[in-house]
Amino acid sequence: MRIAELEQRTGVSRHTLRYYEKQGLLIEVGRRDNNYRDYPGQAVQRITLLRQLKSLGFSLKEIREVLDALRQDRIDCAHGAALMARKRETVERRMAELAELRDMLAREQRKLEESAERSRAASPASASP
Repeated sequence: MRIAELEQRTGVSRHTLRYYEKQGLLIEVGRRDNNYRDYPGQAVQRITLLRQLKSLGFSLKEIREVLDALRQDRIDCAHGAALMARKRETVERRMAELAELRDMLAREQRKLEESAERSRAASPASASP
């Protein structure tokens, strides 16, 4: 399929598709006689997997490792488990950071709400005649 069709089917821009190709993430790309790129049908699944892994925080290097293992049909379970453990640690660390941020924002929100309430109570406009 041509790049326009792959772009339409995956929602990934042609610029990004070319970048992925340049980074070795899409290596199954052929060329037609007119030198247009010719993407195989499995490119849609590869791009979908790539986007999912990327959204989970995998680096392009890590994604390349996964895709290379899939291409060569040699999934090393121990290596895959170690990769998942590292990602899980990263996610847990980020969740802890976000929980701290959430708590700090909640404290600041309460302080501001209390201050606003005190200001309203002290304001002469709030007193009824």
